[in-house]
Amino acid sequence: MTSKEVLKQAILVYMNENKAISFEIKDLSEGLNKTSAKDFKELVTTVAEMEREGLVFLTRSGKLKLPKEDPVLSGIFRASDRGFGFVSIEDEEQDLYIPPNKTQFALDGDRVTVDVTHPAEPWNDKGPEGKITAILERNLTQLVGEFWAYDDEGIEETGLYGYIDPRDKKLTDYRVFIKAEGVKPVDGSVAIVEITHYPDREYPRSMQGIVKKVIGHKNDPGVDILSIVYDNGIPTEFSEAALKQADEVPDRITDKDIEGRVDLRDEIVVTIDSADAKDLDDAVTVRRLENGNYHLGVHIADVSYYVTEDSPLDGDAFERATSVYLTDRVIPMLPQRLSNGICSLHPNVDRLTMSCEMELNPQGEIVDHRIFQSVIRSYRRMTYSDVNAMLTDKDPEVREKHADILDMFEMMEELHHILENRRVHRGAIDFDTTEAKIVVDESGHPTDVIVRERGVGERLIESFMLAANETVSEHYSKMEVPLIYRVHEQPDSDRMQRFMEFVTAFGITMRGSSSNVTPVALQKVINQVKDKPEEAVISTMMLRSMKQAKYDVEPLGHYGLGAQYYSHFTSPIRRYPDLILHRLIRAYEQNGTGQEEKQKWEGLLTDIAEQSSKMERRAVDAERETDSMKKAEFMADKVGEVYEGVIGSVVKFGLFVELPNTVEGLVHISNMKNDYFNFIPEQLMLIGERTGVVYKIGQKVKIKVTKADPELREIDFELIPDPNLEVKADENALKKGKRKGRNDKRSSRGPAKKDGKGSAEKGKRHTGSKPKKAKPFYKDVAKKTGKKKRKK
Repeated sequence: MTSKEVLKQAILVYMNENKAISFEIKDLSEGLNKTSAKDFKELVTTVAEMEREGLVFLTRSGKLKLPKEDPVLSGIFRASDRGFGFVSIEDEEQDLYIPPNKTQFALDGDRVTVDVTHPAEPWNDKGPEGKITAILERNLTQLVGEFWAYDDEGIEETGLYGYIDPRDKKLTDYRVFIKAEGVKPVDGSVAIVEITHYPDREYPRSMQGIVKKVIGHKNDPGVDILSIVYDNGIPTEFSEAALKQADEVPDRITDKDIEGRVDLRDEIVVTIDSADAKDLDDAVTVRRLENGNYHLGVHIADVSYYVTEDSPLDGDAFERATSVYLTDRVIPMLPQRLSNGICSLHPNVDRLTMSCEMELNPQGEIVDHRIFQSVIRSYRRMTYSDVNAMLTDKDPEVREKHADILDMFEMMEELHHILENRRVHRGAIDFDTTEAKIVVDESGHPTDVIVRERGVGERLIESFMLAANETVSEHYSKMEVPLIYRVHEQPDSDRMQRFMEFVTAFGITMRGSSSNVTPVALQKVINQVKDKPEEAVISTMMLRSMKQAKYDVEPLGHYGLGAQYYSHFTSPIRRYPDLILHRLIRAYEQNGTGQEEKQKWEGLLTDIAEQSSKMERRAVDAERETDSMKKAEFMADKVGEVYEGVIGSVVKFGLFVELPNTVEGLVHISNMKNDYFNFIPEQLMLIGERTGVVYKIGQKVKIKVTKADPELREIDFELIPDPNLEVKADENALKKGKRKGRNDKRSSRGPAKKDGKGSAEKGKRHTGSKPKKAKPFYKDVAKKTGKKKRKK
């Protein structure tokens, strides 16, 4: 640090520590003992420099003051594909709404600073509004899109190869110009681009980048899913060091491997998974004890034995944090040599496991347990379909096939119902959402969308895994050692208050304060509307009032399960937190729970929890995008066909209708031309001003498919009038709708003004083979590229 920098620090410290609001130069001179002519001159020049740097400022009377330090708000910007966005600020319940003209060209995921321009107005159901003041960190460093090439003359004149149209829906208004360096793709390639320049005031819809890798041609099988994978930054290849370590893992268990482990190879344990599963990481057994209690054994693949701390495999697993399941492929957390090999609990082979054995009384209470390292030999691989056929359908052929373990499975079903009833009694919330499986052919084209049925086989495994997760979590939490938890916090009071007010319209009264609503109270609401028309809308609103589950180092409990302690223990092949929990169990057993061991893990687990939560959200985004794309592709040849569906969501701009196979499409309000519809947000419904026709969540409607665009992952529907399905509003709702309509019309500001920046800047996207004209990135290129045609 130079002498001038030291003096600057001394001035700031002096001004901070003294009570005076403002200072004259002589105050600083005397206070810092800078009274000689030389020192005084140095002081004056330093203060002048500090003023230019904004460290101090001069008042009108010529005195020096420190700038007022207002708190700086920062958070993550979440962009909408319609230009506006929201900033999530830590410790703030409500996100800050950012209008389209106040984003400062921030992109989705950027870390930004913000100013609040309009505080929240709860009485008008309006959240706070603000503007972005600075972009602290860019989230988007690379993107994926289709390449459009300039011809040779255009490349020579502009210094650009061409441009990329991003595949991300939130970036469809942007064009990325490709510098004439790096990889040179062919026309129609899908490429990964590293961003080198971001949107600014002069070019708000343009970016610049370099092609780093070509994924393939847009028409190649599988490129569509790979585009989503790369666009979300999901690694597709393991490091050479990790693969080398995986290759060195033996194929068989040795005597040395099982030293010190409890030998359970003589016990009848089975795996239960889907027929196409290859990574079998859990095995179970149930038997009756002499005292009438149940013995439940949950045995999990001991992945941490092979994936050692700070090893290359551990580094790759930490980076991925989870396996990602995308229609016709899995991007695993671990190399397949481990996940499908030595770590998978295949039948009739020895496997190393981490076990949690529980003794449960007839009421489902766990009265005893033990957690230990073990070795098992799976007796049989069972599938969900076989278990369901055996227990639910009483299929004689399947029951005969598994006659030797039929009694055990009937006891499993019995114990499962006891555990399930116990969870319901304590308030665990079961939304029982519908999932779908997309069936694709060899080229990746979807041929069917099938609803997954959750039978007793799926549910009993869920019950047993939940019991083990809770038992392990509580055991180590009460030991007061560092642990990684799966938490689901109490809902925000504001959201819960809106939900409590919402359900009153259906004659449901929830007692107590919105800040301490119990899971039991919410479960009672679900029970009250079970199999009623309003069940769908109330379940949807309840889900929206919930927080997102995440990983944490504090035992904050799992609200949705009604569990005080909960950790992920049962899937270490595909989830990094489970692997870490196994590593902790071994570490505390081998190294003890002294202060040094605790401090070590306290310093590591926070980052692991944050990384695991972040990568989980990334995987969910990729899975949703893939499903949306494949469902749109499945419906592409069904345009014009008519179906019956159910309204799954009602928004200001229309209805989302879900078909029985879970395919969802939008009925835009602009296409509902038989009336003028007003949106009633309190009841999540649209009311026709003239006809009184109502559309609300859970209502059956008839639709026609009008558009299915796999690239945009969008499906559009049109309502087909059907008197048998029509619902009319009551008089009070109709009056409210008309009043709402008048208010909306009075507050309307009319259409947005054109910005005069050409079709690219207005976000118009070309739909044919001919590229749209666009104002290119650089000023000196603008006159040249606008007239260039794409290479034939």
